[in-house]
Amino acid sequence: MKAISFAPGHISGFFEPIYRGNDADRSGSRGSGINVSLGAFSDITIESSLKQSIDIYINNKISRAPVTKLAIKRLIENTPLNVIVNTKLDLPVGQGFGMSSAGALSATTALARLLKIPKEHAIKTSHYAEVQLGTGLGDVIASSFGGIEIRREAGLPPWGTIEHIPGKYEVVLCVVGGKIDTKKILSDSAKINEISSYGRYCIKKILENPSIKNFFSLSQMFTMKTGLADKKVLKAIKSANRHGMASMCMLGNSVFAIGDTNMLRETLSVFGKTYVCTVDRYGAQVLKE
Repeated sequence: MKAISFAPGHISGFFEPIYRGNDADRSGSRGSGINVSLGAFSDITIESSLKQSIDIYINNKISRAPVTKLAIKRLIENTPLNVIVNTKLDLPVGQGFGMSSAGALSATTALARLLKIPKEHAIKTSHYAEVQLGTGLGDVIASSFGGIEIRREAGLPPWGTIEHIPGKYEVVLCVVGGKIDTKKILSDSAKINEISSYGRYCIKKILENPSIKNFFSLSQMFTMKTGLADKKVLKAIKSANRHGMASMCMLGNSVFAIGDTNMLRETLSVFGKTYVCTVDRYGAQVLKE
């Protein structure tokens, strides 16, 4: 049996990490971000087997893919299945585009369909894997819904709640520097306290005025105050602001912007590889089975 699913990439403008002990259902992050049309496509094949095996290929190369593997193992538990996953990632990993989460969610969404179990199980197991492995906090929840989202409360529904900021936009992305180790930042208690404080403030302010302009304004403030951006990223944001609105992708040495798409792409191409996409409004979905 075979199925193909897509999950959008997700860019956080600002966030507040929420950890509730071992309760992954209610852990994650509050914050706001944009789901984009570039993401992860997963082609899954399952066969009955005498023992369980999971093989994952990312962009045609065999991969450890720890988030996807853990999510799949949680989904199938002890069922003796041979699971083969072929995932195509549209964007690089470790740059704040939510690719680890999109990869896991696209794979589990397809697998849930094949196993004839609710999509909610795919979201839950992918969220657990993301939180447990420290690769992200709110990307799976956001990617499952799509759109420009405000994560009012952390975690899975019914605890986690999401609102949307309406709008159709082209989004320009630029990879400015090397990867950022999300796990390293999320395990630095001093840095987390600082991020939490500014993140909490930004969420309060976006809920008072949920507009795209306010979202970018608060994202820029969060970027400046937390000190997460290096000089090159700050320079790229400043240059992009001449042709629209821009900020840093959390957590990556990368920038996202909306405005005059052609001018933004031209301006940002000086700093690194650029991509043009749109806001994804549908979230994770099965494309074919």
